[in-house]
This record gives sequence, structure tokens and C-alpha cells, in this order.
Amino acid sequence: MREFNDADRKKKGGRITLPDNPGNLSAEALSQLADAVKAAAKGRYVACPSAWKTAKETGVSRLDVGVMIDKLSLRVTDCQLGCFTVSKTPHTGSATEPIDAEIAHRIEVLHEQGELTCPNLFALASELNAKPRSVANATNVLSYKLGKCQLGCF
Repeated sequence: MREFNDADRKKKGGRITLPDNPGNLSAEALSQLADAVKAAAKGRYVACPSAWKTAKETGVSRLDVGVMIDKLSLRVTDCQLGCFTVSKTPHTGSATEPIDAEIAHRIEVLHEQGELTCPNLFALASELNAKPRSVANATNVLSYKLGKCQLGCF
């Protein structure tokens, strides 16, 4: 993959608007966060779980980490919901695995409420003792799109 560049920023800016400093961090805190994000990076990429860990370790929001990733021209990889997987394409027919009826129902409710978001899928997975990726796959099979990535990617 290539690095996150100005064309990517412009394209992303057309989809979502993120504040420059969501947590209103001091210059010192931003510098420390930049160092932590650079340490978490493997080449030009930061894995989603590593970004979450960086947020926890530095005491900032995940969105602060996502914005810093963009500022450093890095890319997020290995989305815990499978959103950045090249092989992931929308399902056009039947799923290879049956979707749990309760998961499907709860996804439908979230969709109808306009609340089909990354944080809500993680909460649903936790509540139903399911893997987040399984819930995301069910969402994909139902042809729904997620919103509000906790790192600000979508």
C-alpha cells in the first residue's frame, strides 16, 4: 500500500470532517502522542488494535490517535471489523456461514435507528458474547455500511 497523502486527505474530508485536535491536547501531549504513534507504526502503517492500545496507554481518545495517524501520513490497517481488507467485498447472495438470528435482528434495529456505527458494533458483540468481526460480517451480508470509526477512518 501507499502512504496517506494530500489527495487521500481531500477525499476523506469529503466524507467526514474531523477536528484538527479532537481532545484539545496541549502541544506537549500532541508531541508525545506523535512519538507513541510512530512507535506503534510498522513501516507506514498502524494496525487498528495497535492504535487502540496507543490511545489507552497515552490516555487520549481513539479519535485523537486516528487524527495523529493522518497527520503523520500513515495508514490504518487490520481493522478489527475487517473494513480495510482487500478481499472483503459486499455479499451479493447467500452467506457462506449462516447469520445468527439475534445478531441479524439487533443489526436491523441499529440500522433502522441510524446507529450502525463502529462503537455500537463492538458494544453489540460484547453484549452478545460474539466476535466483533462476526458481527461486522453479518452487517456486510445484510448489505449495510458502518459509520463513525473510532479512529475516524470512516
